[in-house]
Amino acid sequence: MAPDRYRRRRGLLLELRETCAFDFQSLVGGGDGLSVDASVVALVPDAPEVAVTAAEMAVLASTSALQWSDGTALRERWGADLVRGLAAKGLLLDADADEHATHWWPLAAVFHRASRWCDVAAPEGARSAGPRPLSELYQSLGPPPPPVLERTEPAARQPLPRVAHTDFDALLDRRATCRNFDTKRMLPLQGLAQLLSRVFGARGVAVVPPDVTVIKRTSPSGGGLHPTEAYLLVQRVEGVAPGLYHYHPVDHALEPLRELSADAAAALALRMVAGQEYFADAHVLVAMASRFARSLWKYRNHTKAYRAAVLDVGHLSQTLYLCATEQGLAAYVTAAINEADIEQAFGLEPLQQGPLAVCGIGWRAAAMHTVEFDPLRAVWPTA
Repeated sequence: MAPDRYRRRRGLLLELRETCAFDFQSLVGGGDGLSVDASVVALVPDAPEVAVTAAEMAVLASTSALQWSDGTALRERWGADLVRGLAAKGLLLDADADEHATHWWPLAAVFHRASRWCDVAAPEGARSAGPRPLSELYQSLGPPPPPVLERTEPAARQPLPRVAHTDFDALLDRRATCRNFDTKRMLPLQGLAQLLSRVFGARGVAVVPPDVTVIKRTSPSGGGLHPTEAYLLVQRVEGVAPGLYHYHPVDHALEPLRELSADAAAALALRMVAGQEYFADAHVLVAMASRFARSLWKYRNHTKAYRAAVLDVGHLSQTLYLCATEQGLAAYVTAAINEADIEQAFGLEPLQQGPLAVCGIGWRAAAMHTVEFDPLRAVWPTA
């Protein structure tokens, strides 16, 4: 039998939240027609948010998150109902409880948990017509901040020499987000293999004494830890059945997780990218999931650990863009994803492994049905 003791859940944050609602009585009484309700909400990394009362806040404030408190003493001081209620809400933990936010900086852990989506779909207009035109945004939001920040007068600037464009410049110019994929064409396995090797594969493996294994990728990573894993939803690849896979970066192999029908794969792709149909059509979707425990092994309770994880995904997505473009393929990256649905599909625990973005690769369609941003006319010369 577990000892009768409790401690406050680590990483607990309290938010004073206000909600506004229409109030007819206020309006007819000469008021502004609004009623404002305030409440205190408890936010923790690995449990749903819940409202707390002033009495419950007093109990939480008096209970340590690091040291155990005797259960009998807590009940005698605050009452059994309060202690039992806080335990039911997951804010007071007993000796049998488990936590998944170990070594997280609390603000980052709560942000990661609270910003995840589940079963969110883009508005119907966005799904059918693509991103909102800038002219429409201008009409509804007014002019944006200027595209260039000028800190000095023109006369004070030091001109830099113009340099000749090379083949690499041409490659950079062709690097454009794809929203039109050819759903009738299969992606060669050789092309997918080359891209995975260049972006996510281990270019080298080393063991640092006494026994720490590190890998080398083509993108930088905080602490050289490379915590980002590539989880694939394959839809149209020669020789690979539609379904879910994990890429093994050292063995350069696909680890099958679950085979899907073509219709089931398409439905999951749409859910992964929150209803963005133009992204769901990619031949392969790659969920880039950070293995937080690997980063937090070194950067424990570190204020920059989560930022480094986000940067890691950014570096990899840019490398993926360039590698895909060099191969004649099209690519995209989006953060508008249903993280919770991806976690469920691939069997991920959100505070251990969490998807931060989804990339897609495949053949670009011959015609542009959804608007793509290509101001250099490097991809669509006549569009």
